[in-house]
Amino acid sequence: MNSFGDRLVVVLCKITSRLPFWIIFGLADIFYVFLYYIIGYRRKVVHENLVRSFPEKTPEEIKKITKKFYHHLTDLGFETVKFSRMTEKQIDDRLKVHNLDMYEEYYQQGKSMIVLGQHHNNWEWSGSMQRFIKAQFLVVYNPVRTNKKFENFLLQTRERFGAQSIPVNHSVRTALAFNQNERHSALMLAADQTPPANSQFWTTFLNQETAFFAGPMKIAKKTNLPIIFHHTRKVGRGRYEVFHYKLIENPAEFTSEEIMMAYVNKLEEVINAEPEYWLWSHRRWKHKRPANIELHEILMNHQDKKVIYRKKR
Repeated sequence: MNSFGDRLVVVLCKITSRLPFWIIFGLADIFYVFLYYIIGYRRKVVHENLVRSFPEKTPEEIKKITKKFYHHLTDLGFETVKFSRMTEKQIDDRLKVHNLDMYEEYYQQGKSMIVLGQHHNNWEWSGSMQRFIKAQFLVVYNPVRTNKKFENFLLQTRERFGAQSIPVNHSVRTALAFNQNERHSALMLAADQTPPANSQFWTTFLNQETAFFAGPMKIAKKTNLPIIFHHTRKVGRGRYEVFHYKLIENPAEFTSEEIMMAYVNKLEEVINAEPEYWLWSHRRWKHKRPANIELHEILMNHQDKKVIYRKKR
């Protein structure tokens, strides 16, 4: 029965992917009602995450963000399925990518890159960037352990333009291997999900003590590769713009903690600007910081206008 159900999910996805966008979004509206009002998918998790992240917001503001989030979540699900059959013209009409010149700049310098993204807006369409860059685009992902057939469908979708998917537990090893190849790579990580309970890097993020994956700073310190911040903005339903920023050019000049905090600061800035588009249904704060793990904080030296990092017990 499980095998039949797994295959059925993939078949339904393939059928749905053939539908035009106006039907896709009509179905998304129906699923929004089902998800939010009928089954209340992770309503408690979303509510608790938002209240703790934005203690200054009123219940009415929290409710407004919540509804917008569920609308976006259902849109994102159908957009991901639709991506499996979108033509290049459809993608170019709905996804505008800016600042790609820095990829060419680093590639001509003989450098691979680390690209730090986040689960904000639509991250699934990013694989199509491979068409515009010479470096091998490597996308780190967390395997779908409950449905291998659906995972294969997602991997085929993400790799259809030449991007390569890398399981998260192989990301460091793969990055080091590609850094030694003739063809350089752009390793994309969305480092904003929950790491294991024994994570060694904790900081205050969205008003809460939060753990982060240490992978990005480990890779950066081992390779001294330039770090690019990948930011997707929603400009309309099923329409996005992608911006790239140079976050850190020479990681060797910074501590591991400074590298990670640069990403965390930028991530928090993005979420605060458009909170409804982050993945609030994820149980981001399910772990508590162990007493023996230090908390990294940011202090602003207003006299010198510099950001200072410190550790706090």
